[in-house]
Amino acid sequence: MLMPTARYALPTFSRSALQQSIAAAQQALRQHQAQDGHWCFEFEADCTIPAEYILMMHYMDDRDADLQAKIAVYLRHHQADHGGWPLYHGGQFDMSASVKAYYALKLAGDAPEASHMQRARAAILAHGGAERANVFTRITLALFRQVPWRAVPFIPVEIMFLPRWFPMHIDKVASWSRTVMVPLFILCSRKAQAKNPTGVGIPELFRQAPDEIHDYFVCARKGIVARTFLALDRLGRTLEPLIPAWIRNRAIRRAEAWFIARLNGVHGINGIFPAMVNAHEALALLGYPKEHPYRQQTRQALQNLLVERAQEAYCQPCVSPVWDTCWGLRALLEIAPEPEEDALAAMHWLLQRQITDAPGDWQHLRPHLRGGGWAFQYENSYYPDLDDTAAVAWTLHRAGRPEDRPALERAADWLVGMQSRNGGFGAYDVDNTHYYLNEIPFADHKALLDPPTADVSGRVLTFLAALNRPQDRPAIDRLVKYLLDQQESNGSWFGRWGSNYIYGTWSVLIAFAELGDPTVRPAMERAAAWLRAVQQEDGGWGESNDSYLDPGLAGQGQPATAAHTAWACLALMAAGDRDSDALRRGIAWLQEHQAADGEWHDPWFNAPGFPRVFYITYHGYKLYFPLWALSQYQNLQARA
Repeated sequence: MLMPTARYALPTFSRSALQQSIAAAQQALRQHQAQDGHWCFEFEADCTIPAEYILMMHYMDDRDADLQAKIAVYLRHHQADHGGWPLYHGGQFDMSASVKAYYALKLAGDAPEASHMQRARAAILAHGGAERANVFTRITLALFRQVPWRAVPFIPVEIMFLPRWFPMHIDKVASWSRTVMVPLFILCSRKAQAKNPTGVGIPELFRQAPDEIHDYFVCARKGIVARTFLALDRLGRTLEPLIPAWIRNRAIRRAEAWFIARLNGVHGINGIFPAMVNAHEALALLGYPKEHPYRQQTRQALQNLLVERAQEAYCQPCVSPVWDTCWGLRALLEIAPEPEEDALAAMHWLLQRQITDAPGDWQHLRPHLRGGGWAFQYENSYYPDLDDTAAVAWTLHRAGRPEDRPALERAADWLVGMQSRNGGFGAYDVDNTHYYLNEIPFADHKALLDPPTADVSGRVLTFLAALNRPQDRPAIDRLVKYLLDQQESNGSWFGRWGSNYIYGTWSVLIAFAELGDPTVRPAMERAAAWLRAVQQEDGGWGESNDSYLDPGLAGQGQPATAAHTAWACLALMAAGDRDSDALRRGIAWLQEHQAADGEWHDPWFNAPGFPRVFYITYHGYKLYFPLWALSQYQNLQARA
C-alpha cells in the first residue's frame, strides 16, 4: 500500500536521464521489429500447452525425440516448490496442469521413481488425485484410455443439428469455444483412441481405480441449473445407442465441413492451440491421410507455435503479431507523432491485415454488417476481434494520415454494429450472454461465453471518441453509461483480458480521457485515487492473478512489474495527473528497473486467457508499455 510520502525522498526529474531510458527502450523495441515492420513477441502460458504438445505427438504417433526432450526440460524447470505445476508464476498447485505435465514427462521417458516425479505424484494425490482434474483433462485421459468415457460430459456430434432457437447451439457460445468444441464432438462421439505407441499410462495418479469411480461430476453439482444439466447428460448418454448410424454420420459430416471451412491454413483454426489440436486429431480420425493438404496444414500450424532454444522448448497457445504491432507502434508515435520509417512500416503492415470481405462468424447475428476489423494473429479471417480492431484503429488515427481514413471508417462501422444490448462490447461476439450455458457439465471452466467487458468496451470508446463521428453519438452514449455502471465500488474496473483491475482501470481511463466529457470526471478521480492507494512502497505497481479468485486483492498481491507500473502511470496521466508524487515515483521505478539491454525483465504473468483457469504472459508488455509511459511523461514535462 502507498505510505505517507514524507517517508520517501521523491525522485527529481532529470530530462537527460529520462531521454536515455527512452532511447535505450526504443532501440530495444527496434531490435525486435521484423523486416516487414511488424512485431511478434513470445506469448507464453503455463505448462499445460507444452505438456499437451507431447501428448499430441503420442496420440498421433508423430514423435520428435529431440523436441520432446527439450519440452521435458522446460516442464521440469517450471515445476513449483509444492511439487506440482501452477497456472502462473508463483501460483498455487493446479490439478489439471500437474496431471498433464506429469503424464507428458512420463511419456517423454522420465521414470516414476525420479525425485521430481515422486514429488509431483505426491502433490497430485494429496489434492484428490487425477480423478479431480477438469473436464478438458479428463477428455485427454479418455482419449488415452486412462479413464472411461463416462468420466467426460456427453457432447454428441448431433448438437450440430440443433436449431438456433434451441437453448444449446454452437453460435450461442464464444468463438473460442465453438472452434474447440466442433472437432471435439467428432473425437468424443467416435470415442477416439490415442495411438500411444509406448503404451504409457498413469494409474498411479488416481486415488481409486478409474473404472471404480462412480461419479466424476460430484464437484459440478452446484445449483439447480447445474444439476438439471447433469440429469440431461445422463439421459443423453443412456439414449445414445438409439441414435441411428445414418444420423450420426450426417452429423459428423456437418461438423467436418464446419471446421474444415475454418482451418485457416498454416495459421490454424481460430489461431489457438486447443482448437488446432482437436482439428488435427479429428482429421486423422476421419481418415485423411498424413499427406493430405489439410493434415499438412494443421501439423504446420501447430509447429508454428513452438519456441525452440538450444536446451529447451515450449509451445505457445497462440501468437500475437497484430496486438504487439499495434502497441509497439503506439509507443513509437508517442516519441515521434510524425511517423518515422519504423512506424510507417508497422502502419503499412497493419493496414494490409484489415479484414473487409471474408466470411465471419459474427455474421450469424449481424448478417448485413460489412467487415472492417483486425484479428489477433497473422491471419484469422473468420474471427476478427473488437479489442484489436479498436486498438489498431485508434493507433492509426493518432498518426493522422488522411489516406488511412477509409480503413478507419470501416473499422468504426464494424465496431458500432457489434455493440451489445447493454451498451458494452465483447471480444468477438454480440450479446454472447447465455450464462446458463456455463452450467453445462462441459463448462466446468466457466469460460464458455464472451460477454461484454469493461476493458474491451473502453478500447472501443477510445477509438470512437477520437474519431468523433456524429453518427456514433448514440453508441458512445450507451457505451459511457455501460462503463460507468461497471465501475467497482473502490473506483477501479475489472480487467478481463489483462491482470486485472489495474489493466481494466487503465483501459477505461484512457477512453474517458479521449472522450473529454466533464461528466465522467468524478469517476476518473475515484479511479485515480484507487491507483494511488495501491501503489507499492518502492513506487511501482503489481497485481497477482489471485485477484481473479479474490477481488479483495485488487491492485496488489505480488511485486511491482514493468507492465503494471506502466499501465498505472498511463492511467494517472489520462486522469489528468501531470507531476504528482505518485506519478513521479512510478516513472522513477521504471527508470530504476530498466535493464542494461533497454528492456524490463520479470517472471510474472500479466494476463488471463480465461480467468481462474488459464493465464498467459505477453512478453512485449514489458517493453512497449513502459516505453509509452516514459515517453508520454517526457512530453508532459516538456509542455509544462
